[in-house]
Amino acid sequence: MTQATKKSRKKAFNKAYESQLKQLQIELIKLQEWIKHKGLKVVVIFEGRDAAGKGGTIKRITESLNPRICSVVALPAPTEREKTQWYFQRYAAHLPAAGEMVILDRSWYNRGGVERVMGFCTEDEYEEFMRSCPEFERMLVRSGIKLIKYWFSVSDEEQEKRFQGRSDDPTKRWKLSPMDLESRKRWVEYSKAKDFMFAHTDIKQAPWYVVNSDNKKHARINCISHLLSLIDYEDLTPGEIHLDERPPIEKNYVRPPLDDQNFVTEVFPGNTE
Repeated sequence: MTQATKKSRKKAFNKAYESQLKQLQIELIKLQEWIKHKGLKVVVIFEGRDAAGKGGTIKRITESLNPRICSVVALPAPTEREKTQWYFQRYAAHLPAAGEMVILDRSWYNRGGVERVMGFCTEDEYEEFMRSCPEFERMLVRSGIKLIKYWFSVSDEEQEKRFQGRSDDPTKRWKLSPMDLESRKRWVEYSKAKDFMFAHTDIKQAPWYVVNSDNKKHARINCISHLLSLIDYEDLTPGEIHLDERPPIEKNYVRPPLDDQNFVTEVFPGNTE
């Protein structure tokens, strides 16, 4: 295959991807309005390996939505005080009220993954999490919360490729946290932790849905399409809005001199000659 053919195919794929993504984002807006109208409470959990593409998918879901209705929660490491609380307490504070959807970028499953592998919790704490997590989630579902759980799966080879890409790109190096670097050394340990976690928490009331994310764009389209399929919603999009003619500006109104204001220096566009 020639370079020209490869470039042409890539261009066609990207065009198809952008077109489909735009349509899905329109559907997400419809879903958002339905959630608000019906007073639904939705929680979507995004978990998976480091560099699996969770953040990119979340960004595409939320970029056209109202942050007052659809919010993203990405909690930092617990404080010393939070470490003494009931484990689920700090997550429960971010659960949605009626008419809201909350996306958890990492969740209470930190205990089943990174905390387990890195030794940040005791064996007793880990075992208690495995016992109580399914009951906690069943309680959420009984309370009327729609709980959706996604696991982004990426191969060892693709993850390493993305790590190298982050290392080479100054705008992405911040993504290589100490935990990310350590995870490179513990692929098998994380695999075992994930398998054990699934065995205990893949419950009927809140099953895990696995997203193959070796191709990020495929993963985004597949995940968003699946999310939309899980909630029956109707199109509440209002009809075309007619804008009345604007009233004239008052003749007696005099604006202050522009010289009194601090304008941002215009550096773009620069010299285009």
